Amino acid sequence: MVKQTQLALSDAAEWLGDWHPLAEQLGSADGLVTLGSVSSLLRLRPVQDLASLRNFLKKYQTQILFPLELPAIEAAHGHALRLEVRELVALDQQLAGERVLQTFAAASRRVGCGQLQKLRPLRDQRIVQRYLQAVESAEAHGWHTLVYGVTLAIYSLPLRQGLLGYAHQTTRGFIYSASRSLRLSERKCRELFEELCADLPQAVELLWRERKAA
Repeated sequence: MVKQTQLALSDAAEWLGDWHPLAEQLGSADGLVTLGSVSSLLRLRPVQDLASLRNFLKKYQTQILFPLELPAIEAAHGHALRLEVRELVALDQQLAGERVLQTFAAASRRVGCGQLQKLRPLRDQRIVQRYLQAVESAEAHGWHTLVYGVTLAIYSLPLRQGLLGYAHQTTRGFIYSASRSLRLSERKCRELFEELCADLPQAVELLWRERKAA
């Protein structure tokens, strides 16, 4: 059972974290405009070397990952456990109002909706079926973070590990997507990954404590 849980958790983190919708655009010519828009919103110069990539990722963590994405995953997880469809849809609509998320909304929805379709055969999972209906009727968007939180809940995967796995996989996806165009060595990629992930456990633990106290 433990091995199966670990495997499922790895799969959940991989389909969302390894290719975060914004990370994917770092390696795509079609995504340069969107990436430039995000950099502008974060008041950063374009990613063109190791230093600018480091600055971008630090800003991403402090302005997107920690305040928006991880809380969204945690909230979606809670709504799914409590079968709160209306609250989940309301959260989905709330995220649509976040300006910085709008810059990669289409990619986020593509990833999220793609996973929702994979969950469609789970007919006994009411939260999945109702959320899928809301997305198909354009009442909701299907943000990848919300679908990730729902996935953790329906498979009874540990939330804290899921949050940390998402943060790790997303950071790794950013670095290795950018490494091709920036010609970063494997050693540089690993060093940057370790540097940026050093404080992630504390950040996830803080979020966990804040939610427990609320």
